Amino acid sequence: MTARAGTRWRGGFTLIELLAVLAIAGILAAFAYPSYTRHIVKMRRVEAQMALLEAMGRQEQYRALHHAYVAFSQDAVDPAAGNFAWWLGSSPASSAYELDGYACPERDVAQCVELRARPGTASVDTRFADRDCGTLTLDSTGVQGASGPAEGCWR
Repeated sequence: MTARAGTRWRGGFTLIELLAVLAIAGILAAFAYPSYTRHIVKMRRVEAQMALLEAMGRQEQYRALHHAYVAFSQDAVDPAAGNFAWWLGSSPASSAYELDGYACPERDVAQCVELRARPGTASVDTRFADRDCGTLTLDSTGVQGASGPAEGCWR
């Protein structure tokens, strides 16, 4: 573009150029956002797995001293049983998973305990959901499980 005689040319972008850049940025964001959210869910799932493993270690310590495992949940935490946190992180509101421990199916809690990490319950961040793996479980026999349809949730 040439400047007319006596006028000064001002550099800048036209509206068309600006709209083209915004359209490209929007397309890139549309592709990046789902990948980002999958990554966040996977990282929170790994955090829940680590919390289950840590809680199982505490269960084994408790069993070594008292010859039994102990059940725990948000509603019932036995102070004599030690510190079994029912949420991850600094507060329940910021936690993606609620933790609890119960007797394995058809067994007594003294012999077998199953720990669960349930995503997005009413007691923790309700906005979080793990549609692929759902509730993660770990029992004292070493069996790892997940309630969701995805394969390999513990890999």
